[in-house]
Amino acid sequence: MDQLSNLQEENNQLRKAVGELSILNELSRVIGSTMSLDVIIENIIRRAVKAVHCHQGMITLVDEITPNSMFTLIRTLDSTSNHQQFHLNQNVLGWMMINKKPLISNDFSADSRFSGVKVEGDVKSLVCVPLLIKNRLIGILATFNKKEDRIFTEDDTRLLSIIGSQSAQVLDNARLYELEQKKIVMDKELIAAREVQMNLLPKSLPQIANFQFAATTIPAKEIGGDFYDIVRVHGDVYEIIVADVAGKGLPAALLATLGKGILCSQVIQHNSLVTQLKLSNQILRGSIPHKSFITLLLAAVEPKSRTVTVANAGHCYPLLFRNNSQTVDIVQVKGFALNLTDEHQCEVKAIAMESNDCLILYSDGVDEAQSITQEFFGVDRLINVIQRHAQGTADLLLQKIIEEVKLFSKGVSQSDDITLLVIKAI
Repeated sequence: MDQLSNLQEENNQLRKAVGELSILNELSRVIGSTMSLDVIIENIIRRAVKAVHCHQGMITLVDEITPNSMFTLIRTLDSTSNHQQFHLNQNVLGWMMINKKPLISNDFSADSRFSGVKVEGDVKSLVCVPLLIKNRLIGILATFNKKEDRIFTEDDTRLLSIIGSQSAQVLDNARLYELEQKKIVMDKELIAAREVQMNLLPKSLPQIANFQFAATTIPAKEIGGDFYDIVRVHGDVYEIIVADVAGKGLPAALLATLGKGILCSQVIQHNSLVTQLKLSNQILRGSIPHKSFITLLLAAVEPKSRTVTVANAGHCYPLLFRNNSQTVDIVQVKGFALNLTDEHQCEVKAIAMESNDCLILYSDGVDEAQSITQEFFGVDRLINVIQRHAQGTADLLLQKIIEEVKLFSKGVSQSDDITLLVIKAI
């Protein structure tokens, strides 16, 4: 009789082992056939629920951005019944993050480890196992409420631990693959946005009597919020725009596209710089969030009289090099940035230029460029560069300024978009 009982027990253990092996082999085959994170998670949970004969299971992935915090990303829930979907309480997640070992509780409401802790839904029993890669917790596999009001056993915990161990690396690889695919899509979008932004800039600068132009913009990221343009408004009069949208990257680039379209439409319709800024401000106030704003300079260039008329909307003051005195003056022309107030106010100044005088328009990415010691390049250094190189062409002066800024900030990532435009009287 004892031999018969022993034989039956061995057969039961063998059938159990074969069943577990079948589950693990099937799981390995299924999750190894895809790189879709959601599909992998769904298959792991479905087979875990089947393996331990429970009502519901779930996987919680630790947030990669804040791996040491309690924040998690619950990616998938699966259930064999119509029960309310359960969520792990932060106390339980915290316990798992600290201990990194299996947790079994067959009377959760009376478990002294979680006294006073409430879980969404009627959780009577649960088993949680860590998903570990070289002792790094990447997530948690949890199952809830054994069927037929039975209790979870050590065998259930052991089997779930094996499933978790087998799945952790695959899950991590799938997550990395998913992130890589998202990055590829984002990179393509950035390339497209970069092309759009480059189309905001003039393909070439006009050749006009009595003046030379040189200009460049260098985004801090793949795309930025600075832009410039030179527009022929009437006769031989040209208008220069140098603008800086608050912020960086894609949001600033999108706003720059909108801002340039609005501003250029006003430049073409109205000769008055003040009117152009006021009407552009009115349109922007109803088109973009009030926390966003655009600083810019407008400069109307009249070749015959060698006059440059400047209007400012919260932008860096232009710098004027006078060849006769070899000095650089700060042209203090004031004005509000666009979209700051309903009623826009600005000053306008007309500058009579003589041969070899230079007017330099720039964004704050120039004077606020930082060194490795966090010192700003500053206006004084910019003036010094202008004094040393203003005798050359507009292109040469622009080149020397950019070289000095890059040399000053060598070893430091560019923190803001840089835009520079030189107007030289000849």
